[in-house]
Amino acid sequence: MNLLEARNLRKTYRLSRRNVVEALRGAEVTIPAGEMVAIMGPSGSGKSTLMHVLGLLHAADRNHGPAPQLALDGRDVTRLSDGERTRLRARSMGFVFQSFNLVPTLTAIENVALAGEFAGKRRPAARHAAEEALSWVGLAERATHRPSELSGGEQQRVALARSLVNEPMLLLADEPTGNLDSQRAVEMLALLRHFNRERGQTLVIVTHDPDVGAACDRIMRMRDGLVVGEERPRQPLSPMHHRDEVPA
Repeated sequence: MNLLEARNLRKTYRLSRRNVVEALRGAEVTIPAGEMVAIMGPSGSGKSTLMHVLGLLHAADRNHGPAPQLALDGRDVTRLSDGERTRLRARSMGFVFQSFNLVPTLTAIENVALAGEFAGKRRPAARHAAEEALSWVGLAERATHRPSELSGGEQQRVALARSLVNEPMLLLADEPTGNLDSQRAVEMLALLRHFNRERGQTLVIVTHDPDVGAACDRIMRMRDGLVVGEERPRQPLSPMHHRDEVPA
């Protein structure tokens, strides 16, 4: 069964009266449930914009051309109101970004619990879910530390825990290893693959890193706002040299 199906995705940004960027030009995407897929391509090819549209952070353009189609788990999501999009994102999707996007004044557990509260959990339930999510990524003992007291790798693990706290069906990650050194990147990739395999969560990862692509089930190649091809690694590589355990 396909979790995501999209056709005719267009997105144009008007930066000034004369400067218009066509980020998406009619992209088409099909992603089966449980797949871990990388979106790759040169800078400016539309990778992040595609992820934002698939994740309902932005809406596809409806002007001049075939109507965009976007279905999540069989549900047409192209005409949802802003409020409906926000609720669906909070409950069914998780996001991980290169820059972590943690609230600096909150502890790790408070950052993670905030996502639970946004999804409608009461504060005690959100905090309990946050404790559990931090344990999943090996950070239970760092729960009361603020971002400034954590390493870059630990901050990204907090961001991953935040994305997982509501146990979403879809996880979207934009350059999740981009700000990490090579060892921390390996650990993050191992965690992503672990949750994909053990929990069946569908992952969409925007990346420039060929090692990330090689660890996925499929690579979608983008250029000039279109998906221009795809490939499957001969055998998806384990980021921990064929060890699937979660790093301690």
